[in-house]
Amino acid sequence: MIGLQITVTNCNSLDQALIDLKTGCLNVKHGPNGIGKSTIAKAILGAIRLDGTLDDLLPFKFKGKPATITPNVKGHEPLKTALVFDEDYVNQFAFQQDEVVKNSFEIFVRTIDFDETIKKIDILLDGIKSTFKDNAELEQTIADLKTLRDAFGTPNRDGSIPKSSKLIKAFGSGNKIDNVPESLIPYQEFVKSKNPSKWIGWQVKGLEFLDIAKKCPFCAVPFIEEQQETTVRTVEKEYDAATVNHLNTLKEVIGRLGKYFSQACQDNLAVVVAAKTELTVAQKGFLTTLKVDLDALIQQLESLRSISFFALRDVDQLDEKVALLRIDLSMIDKLDSASTRAITDPINQKIDDLLKRIGELKGHVGKQKAQIAKTIKENQASINDFLASAGYKYLVQVNEELDTYKMKLIHRDSNEHVSSAAKHLSYGERNAFALVLFMHQVSSENPDLVILDDPISSFDKNKKFAIMHQLFREKASLKGRTTLMLTHDLEPAIDLIGGTVKGFDGADPWVTFLHSQKGAVSELEIKRSDIRTFGAICSDICTRQIDPLIKAIYLRRFYEISENKGPEYNLLASLFHKRAAPTVLGPAGQVNMIAEEIAVATASIQVRIPEFDYAKLLAIVTDNAQIISRYHATNVGYEKIQLFRLTEATHEDDIIRKFINESYHIENEYVMQLDPYKFESVPEYVIAECDRVLLNG
Repeated sequence: MIGLQITVTNCNSLDQALIDLKTGCLNVKHGPNGIGKSTIAKAILGAIRLDGTLDDLLPFKFKGKPATITPNVKGHEPLKTALVFDEDYVNQFAFQQDEVVKNSFEIFVRTIDFDETIKKIDILLDGIKSTFKDNAELEQTIADLKTLRDAFGTPNRDGSIPKSSKLIKAFGSGNKIDNVPESLIPYQEFVKSKNPSKWIGWQVKGLEFLDIAKKCPFCAVPFIEEQQETTVRTVEKEYDAATVNHLNTLKEVIGRLGKYFSQACQDNLAVVVAAKTELTVAQKGFLTTLKVDLDALIQQLESLRSISFFALRDVDQLDEKVALLRIDLSMIDKLDSASTRAITDPINQKIDDLLKRIGELKGHVGKQKAQIAKTIKENQASINDFLASAGYKYLVQVNEELDTYKMKLIHRDSNEHVSSAAKHLSYGERNAFALVLFMHQVSSENPDLVILDDPISSFDKNKKFAIMHQLFREKASLKGRTTLMLTHDLEPAIDLIGGTVKGFDGADPWVTFLHSQKGAVSELEIKRSDIRTFGAICSDICTRQIDPLIKAIYLRRFYEISENKGPEYNLLASLFHKRAAPTVLGPAGQVNMIAEEIAVATASIQVRIPEFDYAKLLAIVTDNAQIISRYHATNVGYEKIQLFRLTEATHEDDIIRKFINESYHIENEYVMQLDPYKFESVPEYVIAECDRVLLNG
């Protein structure tokens, strides 16, 4: 197994991080919050992708200073591609409006076999599509047909052309460019110029100043007759720049398309385009039927130009479907001309050629449909089984769409897909679901490195196991892939090292503990023998050659974890509460322990701590200087926290104080833990805060 030694320097709060990455297996890096795990993930990802994000990690202490120091990553060079699961993935990639995950077709349907079969289908369809390739005239004709079609606008309910359409605006009241109103004959040179809309816009803009004086607002010459002013205002009444633009554009398009219309259609269009007055009902009816023919020809040409497997998925009717692709101009008679047939005849010939090989096409399409159905079934089952085992009331379904497939999210109590999954799913549900979707994306894209940035620490134990099982044992699992999992949660390490999650095919996970000291992160392997109950760890530490007071701290925790709150526990609790006379909790509250109880408790404690002497240790715990001295003497963060609690100092910050009093006092100590002498689990910043408080007195 090849190992990569990766060095991350000058990234956010990290001066340096040294981590080993074994290829072909899961690498779990466990460490406390705030150590820089996400920074390590972002740095490695940025270095692999070369997308500029690595530069964004420059520490604040170097910003605004000469660029002699830059964020840097070394040792990653063999890794060329990477995918990362983090909060950004959940927010940006998963749970799109119309599909569960962006590009669900690429992830859940498209395979190597899919692409191979598509190539074979495309070879058969290439004859049809080749008639469109490098055919500038045909492309221009299709564009012109669409421009003319779009000018009709959306039909009214009765199928008539709306007054708001570009076509009616241009010709509905007659062609006033070729037929200038008699009152505006003096302006006909301007109206019939190459760009009359500019002149009309200029003319109309100046009319707002007519009321200031009886003068032309452009040349300041006084109006001799009232009719002159009326004539100037007529421009605004008869023309507007948008209408003129529509008219000119449509005239040019109709002119280019002329040869593609039947002779009768050309004649009728010529009448419409040249009309001096409002179009008649018959003329509007002609235009309405023309649009039907335009729609029909455009639809057939567009579908043939982009013909693909997706248009031929109905394998049972493939013969009929391909035959119907032929363009029958006798049914589109307004576009039946020699020029149009010069376009459609070669296409129809290619369709006829394809019909001769219809059996071959059927075979490939049928195979593709079977492959897709199998892939979808497997992926749906994998995800839905996970959702059920994790207790989620959702399932996924991959549906056919026009030219793709999309995965939808469905609640088990409804048949409709959830279009706004991010709003309906809880934070934990979104994370768990997104992680499984991510796993399938990894299987699809096959990156060199997979990064999981604290993926499951927010879930309960059952869901954690379900997710780990899905990630490393199911069909689309990550086993055998180079995976970097960064987490502050010890539970995944326990499951992986302890063998709860099995099936790594010889490439067992490698779990290490991240430790930070003065901005430098290093790691230490966590072995199966390191995973122990904290009670066992406390009991073991009491056998070591260390300060009796430190032993007493661990022994008290041992009794507490063992729920053995007899005389021994009460004697030690009294010691740490600095009671001159040991007490025990009775029905009426704290009462003094009798001499016999003290003697029995002392003897029992001395079996584990021979040096135990209540009076001598009480003298130490009540002497603040001695406690502080011991605080500075130990390098074990857990012991520093416990000793800090015995000093007269208190931290002013509620959050730090809660961490000191609770996080390493009771919580999380009834389960498997790591030896604090070997693995420093207390965040460096907490110890720094305790140091600061003690230093300042």
